Parts: sequence; C-alpha cells; structure tokens
Amino acid sequence: MTIVRSALLFVLAAVAEIGGAWMVWQAVREGRAWWWAGIGIIALGIYGFVATLQPDAHFGRILAAYGGVFVAGSLAWGMAFDGFRPDRWDIIGSLICIAGVAVIMFVPRGPVS
Repeated sequence: MTIVRSALLFVLAAVAEIGGAWMVWQAVREGRAWWWAGIGIIALGIYGFVATLQPDAHFGRILAAYGGVFVAGSLAWGMAFDGFRPDRWDIIGSLICIAGVAVIMFVPRGPVS
C-alpha cells in the first residue's frame, strides 16, 4: 500500500507543479489572462505541500525521485495539452528517469554498516 500511496502522491504533485507552471507559461508567453498565472502560482504552492505527504521522511530522496516523475510527467503534459510529440529519445529518457524513481524510492534498504 505504501508504494501505491507514494505513486499517487507523485502523480498529484506532478499535476500541481507541471499544471501550475504551464498556467504561468500560458499567461506570460501565450497571452492568456493574468488570472491564469495566479491560479498557476497557487497550484505550484499546492505542489510544495503534496510533497510533504510522502511516507519517506527524507526531503532529498523525495525531491530527487520526484525529478524523474517530473521529466516523464512534463512530456506527457506536453502531449496532452500542447500537441507535443516526443521522439524515441524523449521516451527512452523518461523511462530511464522512471526507473530511477523506482530505485530511489522502492528498493529495500537494510541497516547501514
């Protein structure tokens, strides 16, 4: 259950951070209304709180692992909302990042010698 909870929190964090950044981008670069940036900033703040809900207590580990989720999630967001089409290297890179997430977060750790 811990792995499922952690994975869901990573997805929620990705939606908040990537979605928030995208909304700011839309306001600044694409000429959307100013309130898009405001909502984006709120979403970015929510991302910060979601990260604290992870079951692991190590900030560095959580943020390092989330980096891999962010890479893959950003490509998926671009596909869904901007018509971006990743090439094979984008896909391979994002799969490597997700493998890194699994290693950082879910490999069993024993006592340190």
